[in-house]
Amino acid sequence: MTAWIVLPVSLSAFSITGIWIVYAMAVMNHHVCPVENWSYNVTCTEELPRPGFPKTCCTIQDIPLISKCGSYPPESCLFSLIGNVGAFMVVMVCLLRYAQVIEHSHRCWVNTSALVSGCTNAVGLVMVGNFQVDHAKSLHYVGAGVAFPAGLLFVCLQCVLTYRVAVTALDYWMAHFRVALALGAMVSLVLSGIFFIHESFVLQHAAAICEWVFTVDILVFYGTFTYEFGTVTSETMMAGLQQSHHHGSGVIMGPRARGSALGGATKGLKSPGGSSTSTHLNCTPESIAML
Repeated sequence: MTAWIVLPVSLSAFSITGIWIVYAMAVMNHHVCPVENWSYNVTCTEELPRPGFPKTCCTIQDIPLISKCGSYPPESCLFSLIGNVGAFMVVMVCLLRYAQVIEHSHRCWVNTSALVSGCTNAVGLVMVGNFQVDHAKSLHYVGAGVAFPAGLLFVCLQCVLTYRVAVTALDYWMAHFRVALALGAMVSLVLSGIFFIHESFVLQHAAAICEWVFTVDILVFYGTFTYEFGTVTSETMMAGLQQSHHHGSGVIMGPRARGSALGGATKGLKSPGGSSTSTHLNCTPESIAML
């Protein structure tokens, strides 16, 4: 077991806790209305703020979308911090997962696409966190339009990779769990988009709830990589770095050279979720002939 096991769960815990703190600050500062409020007015008369209590009169501008919660200080400062730190941790998770899949001798376009989509998701998060919707609407919406679809694509591709590298029954159960999370994220994102384009107060509020569900769902998915990261070693990092070097140099390597470059990773398969170093022989006549 390595210290990298802490990274995914830290990403989930830090981000989920952080955005709910941002929401609580926004409600207490009367910048948004509580999520349990479904009653909205076209206009509101000026009301005296009651410290420690949410707003009593809400308009469509007070719908608790995640972006609206982080639009005004002081909560906007924390929102930007969460976006920046979270994006960095997302990139680290994506790189480690990319290298880990390569270490298990699964070099394919799905793994590369997952890395690209994960890093694209991180770029979108930086834009969302640093360009608030009420002050830089165009850039904020561009960031959201990049982050949300890229995040959904990443989790879908990781579901495919989880099945490909699965060895034990527990690995397959983790794959099933991730599929359930990916389906939940897909449904909530589609519903959020459908509800958001309507002018109905109720549908706009429903869009906000779906957005929260989608965000928490994706963050929980990132946290599940704790299961595999217990087997991350220095050889895992070297596998990813050497693969990137080979792509950059354009050198075509034979089977012997590739096996040597990956540090013997092609000799066997480890369960991606276990800390055991035992290997499982998985050779076919064709692979023996190649060797």
